[in-house]
Amino acid sequence: MIWPIIAAIVVAFAVSYFMQPKQKGAKSSLLSDFDLPTAEVGREIPVLFGTRDIKSSNIVWYGDLKTKAIKK
Repeated sequence: MIWPIIAAIVVAFAVSYFMQPKQKGAKSSLLSDFDLPTAEVGREIPVLFGTRDIKSSNIVWYGDLKTKAIKK
């Protein structure tokens, strides 16, 4: 009596597995892909009042950004 239910569950899992969309190869992100703030001498520093979204800010230091190879 329980075997038809188990068989239906196995068939449903098999159908859902084979019908899922196939993933294409993932491409790793490069540091140049990110929109990071810049630090330029002589560039104007905006004075803002209130809440604003600054698209290209001019900052002095922004983390230690470097890549390191993964070794196994």
